[in-house]
Amino acid sequence: MAFGAGVVLMGSAANAANLSIVSGDTGNGLAVLREQLDIFEKNTGNKVTIVPMPSSTSDQFGQYKLWLAAGNSDIDVYQTDVIWAPQLSEQLLDLTDATKDVVGAHFPSIIESQTVNGKLVALPIFTDAPALYYRKDLLEKYGKQPPKTWDELAVTAKEVQDKEREAGSKDIWGFVWQGNSYEGLTCNALEWVKSNGGGQIIEADGSISINNPQAAAALDRAKGWVNTISPPGVLAYQEEEARGVWQTGNAVFMRNWPYAFGLGNGADSAVKGKFDVVPLPAGSGEGAKSAATLGGWNLAVSKYSKSPKEAIELVKFVASPEMQKLKALKASNLPTIQALYDDADIAKDQPIIPRWKEVFQNAVPRPSAPAKVKYNEVSSNFWTATHDTLSGNGSAADNLEMLEAKLTKLKGAGW
Repeated sequence: MAFGAGVVLMGSAANAANLSIVSGDTGNGLAVLREQLDIFEKNTGNKVTIVPMPSSTSDQFGQYKLWLAAGNSDIDVYQTDVIWAPQLSEQLLDLTDATKDVVGAHFPSIIESQTVNGKLVALPIFTDAPALYYRKDLLEKYGKQPPKTWDELAVTAKEVQDKEREAGSKDIWGFVWQGNSYEGLTCNALEWVKSNGGGQIIEADGSISINNPQAAAALDRAKGWVNTISPPGVLAYQEEEARGVWQTGNAVFMRNWPYAFGLGNGADSAVKGKFDVVPLPAGSGEGAKSAATLGGWNLAVSKYSKSPKEAIELVKFVASPEMQKLKALKASNLPTIQALYDDADIAKDQPIIPRWKEVFQNAVPRPSAPAKVKYNEVSSNFWTATHDTLSGNGSAADNLEMLEAKLTKLKGAGW
């Protein structure tokens, strides 16, 4: 299939720009980005260098803030997390006028998430929400169904794990997820809390809601997984560590993002053809339902770029339907362009993508909108309280009470 044919860009070697783009993508994301950039270079005569970053979003954000604060003109385009728009907006170009011909094709809620005070600061390139990956073969072997609740997950994971170990699979665990002290733990723990009727840490009106019994119960439940159905090392896992265990065939269940689906079905994967996904489980009690933290990535242009016109061209190119389709097919990333969910090639090669719509119906945003520029501190305090609880350093109830006090102080007179 010829990609790029529908995207015509003009350029010549005489006025070619040398651009740089920063990305900390996981899996084969950087390789796919390079493929997209090669097409852009061929079409325009511009050159684009990728500046790779650590895969930890917290580390990326810290580095971005340093570069932007220093007025660094070496970086033209930043790949940004859905939650960063309010915090970085002052140092990014307003893309509103330049993209008015294309924004209508994207999910309105995603465009809205990248709009700060009426200024579009980034254009989406893919969206994200996690799901529960499960081993079809193992659940069938033991007559189990994919779990609908976290309690069911724990019971099924333990039973299958124990039986598989008895049968000789000594390294298998029931459930792998992201327990390291970073933004990924905020995503996991928000799902546990929200799915248990415990709110969203900070509600849309700015009120701090995290210190409640349902939230504490959700964290206590997760603490019970460590070293029973989840390896003790899970407290240092990010996305790739969880995928590593899963893809070698050593986990019954995994919580991860869509990118792991295509890789799990790769030629070198021990679980190729043996797994499927369902929405994440619900908690228990009043208000319990499945919840999946909304993720997604965007491209923003630094206001310090020496080639802003070409940088905006690059952003529009990578965000285009043709390039989002390429990314969907090669990296199983979810498009932000609505029409691609009905694309026949995507449905055939990545049947997972049309089915992810159900996951999106349960998507929950992190409280970056109410917390505004203080979101990063909110998240850091939340993942620290969660990590302390999971590590046995204080009870969930005590840690959430202390968290509420810290967030109240951070909020001050208002977010």
